[in-house]
Amino acid sequence: MSVFAAFADLVGHLADLIQPLFGATAAAVAIVLFTALVRLLVHPLSRAAARGQKARTALQPKIAELRAKHAGDPERLRKAVVELHTEEKVSPLSGLLPGLCQLPAFFLLYHLFSSTTIDGGTNALLTHRLFAAPLGGRWADALGGAGMFGPAGLVYGGLFALVAAVAFFNYRRTRRTMAASAPVTAAADGEQVPGLGAITKVMPFMSFFTLFTVAVVPLAAALYVVTSTTWSAVERAALYR
Repeated sequence: MSVFAAFADLVGHLADLIQPLFGATAAAVAIVLFTALVRLLVHPLSRAAARGQKARTALQPKIAELRAKHAGDPERLRKAVVELHTEEKVSPLSGLLPGLCQLPAFFLLYHLFSSTTIDGGTNALLTHRLFAAPLGGRWADALGGAGMFGPAGLVYGGLFALVAAVAFFNYRRTRRTMAASAPVTAAADGEQVPGLGAITKVMPFMSFFTLFTVAVVPLAAALYVVTSTTWSAVERAALYR
């Protein structure tokens, strides 16, 4: 049995278990519960990433001093910054781990609901729906059917509204965070680091990229993205307060 077949059985069994409570939407709810389980397992890494972010922020004044000290020697500056992180036991990459650990689960869902067959057999999960929208369908399919205001289109409309609300929340939070850290992101001579201004302007809008993701992936994978993004917003608000 392949990993995709095993995962399909897991989702199918979970859907069967909760079917008396959720009826035809049981598989969709199972995906949401699966996503919550993944995020719960990754939560210790998220807490570690939050501690690492706070520690890196605390190191910014020292890094500014190193920039001033080694302004004419970029290689020495790089080594000094690495040594500082090692000495303070702070990893510059710790914030990437929670996201990287979730990628396998997302791609499993994406592949599972993009395939008509599993190990040579029919993919029964494609028959499941979230209300009127098939879990294996995409927004383009809904638009090509009854249109934007059709039954399936309205399901996507609800998802887009939720994602937009979460993205706007993250946008405002990112702007506040970057504004608070602005005084320690300048170069040693007081000039802005090259390219930093453009990054600062674009970074807050990255949260809205989720809308594009939800629009192009199968609905099952979109549910994973919506649930995970919402979890992240609540989690970050609690951990970075």
